[in-house]
Amino acid sequence: MLLKVRRFWRAVVAVMAPVVRAVWRFLGPILRVVTSAGWIVLGLAILALVLSATFGWQEFTFLGTVLLAALLVSTVFLFGRASYGVHIELNPRRVVVGQRAMGRMLVTNTGAKNLPATRMELPVGRGVAEFQLPAMQPREEHEELFAVPTHKRAVIVAGPAESVKGDQLGLMRRALRWADPVDLFVHPRTVRLAPTAAGLVRDLEGQVSKKITSNDIAFHALRPYVPGDDRRYVHWRTSARIGQLMVRQFEETRRSQLTMIHATRRDLFASEEEFELAVSVTASIASQVIADGTQMNVVSESGVWRTQTVTSMLDASSRIEPVGDAFETMREFAREMTKRLPAPSVVMVIAGSRMTTADFRSIQSLFGSDTSQVAFRVEVGAEPKFAAVAGLTLITIGDLDDLPKIVRGMTP
Repeated sequence: MLLKVRRFWRAVVAVMAPVVRAVWRFLGPILRVVTSAGWIVLGLAILALVLSATFGWQEFTFLGTVLLAALLVSTVFLFGRASYGVHIELNPRRVVVGQRAMGRMLVTNTGAKNLPATRMELPVGRGVAEFQLPAMQPREEHEELFAVPTHKRAVIVAGPAESVKGDQLGLMRRALRWADPVDLFVHPRTVRLAPTAAGLVRDLEGQVSKKITSNDIAFHALRPYVPGDDRRYVHWRTSARIGQLMVRQFEETRRSQLTMIHATRRDLFASEEEFELAVSVTASIASQVIADGTQMNVVSESGVWRTQTVTSMLDASSRIEPVGDAFETMREFAREMTKRLPAPSVVMVIAGSRMTTADFRSIQSLFGSDTSQVAFRVEVGAEPKFAAVAGLTLITIGDLDDLPKIVRGMTP
């Protein structure tokens, strides 16, 4: 019986959902014209008229009539056409936390008639800047300047600009959009590191590994030919001398490939300041690695960062926010986010002070023994220190200014 009820309910929802969406598309713009204060006034008017009809109180009849009249009069202020051209600029478009960023909004009357004074609203991040525009003649321009708060790393969206028509009591409000939003990237603070950061080898041909292959650059030895071997690697001089075909063997070489695993789980960090320090550590190392030309990937719970250039990487770091338990364990997170990436020669894990050594070790087990692994435990105010745990280099860092010294200590 319960199963039948569920199926019936799902069928009803499937049928009604398109109808509700269609009705909302029609009524939504109309209903949004009434503000919260307008809905309260309408509710009080209906309540007053109901009480008047029930008990015959003339005072409530008068009150309900006045409230309805106020709503009716407020609709008059919604009419009228406007033709604005709005251009929003942010200068610069990318700043570091704390740097000054200014915005400019240029409004033009693009119509053939004079426009009355009106109010223009411009959302900037979580706030809204309000500007009172004067009456404007055709082709007249009006400029407004505003400052953008950059005290926190983020992507701040300025816009879209909206001209607002409404009554003085705030019962009705009609907003028209005139410009697309513009993004301001507030990058984390970074420090400059020495070249070949984190001990990565800058090479032309790659790093020799212990794995033997039949096709590479670093020669290892000769072995007897077996069917299927590439004849290009037959060593003819030795084969002629001993009377048996011999082929070359090589030691596999790999180019330096760095994978950075940046944990963003909220419960791994003691404070917001610690989270921001971790982002700065990751961004600082990644900036230098990209500048060195080493292949790299940076992953976090939200996905793989864009690392084609330093700017794109810093833009990606501006979007990072703390998350909940997106994965059951840190090992599962690291495995899932790196399984489609190239095999790394160096792995770095960056996390907060509440990340345990066992969690770092669980990530370490995902990669081979020939992969160098470094873990950064970020703890605000802590003295920098190194620890070696079964092949894992565990570094504690408490201040971003300590990072260049730490990197120099890691470079062979």
